[in-house]
Amino acid sequence: AVLGPPEVNITSCPNCINVTIKLPTSHFRDKGKLLSLTDIYEELDYDITLKSLDGEHKRPRQKTTEEVFSTVIEELYPSRNYCVSVVVTASLNRHFTPSPWKCVTADLEARQGYHEVAVAGAVSVALIIAAVLKCVHAAGFILPKISFPQTLV
Repeated sequence: AVLGPPEVNITSCPNCINVTIKLPTSHFRDKGKLLSLTDIYEELDYDITLKSLDGEHKRPRQKTTEEVFSTVIEELYPSRNYCVSVVVTASLNRHFTPSPWKCVTADLEARQGYHEVAVAGAVSVALIIAAVLKCVHAAGFILPKISFPQTLV
């Protein structure tokens, strides 16, 4: 039987992409119940191929015992497009179908979120400085009221 293709979703994060993988379904049944690949093989291997401007890079093979799992590919260039394809194999079954390529731009969504946080932070700091200056002014440390000699009053 050919293992084939896993379901793959990718999302961007700062300088990284998060890859969520759902194992392919099996066609094996036990007492009418459809068995998952983890029921049959217990542990499976998966290989992620990453494609970018620099070409294709095969990531080190990893193992899973879960039906749905995630992995983060880090140290990527921001605002660059990355595509991934995943292959799932088992020790007893090396026949596989790779997932279709899925692409995302690293860091795009995340950076917008960080920008909003930075602006909100700057506004908060400005308000705190304004409040401190107001208190200092009210206490008479800045621009103290000029006191005229008694003879001029």
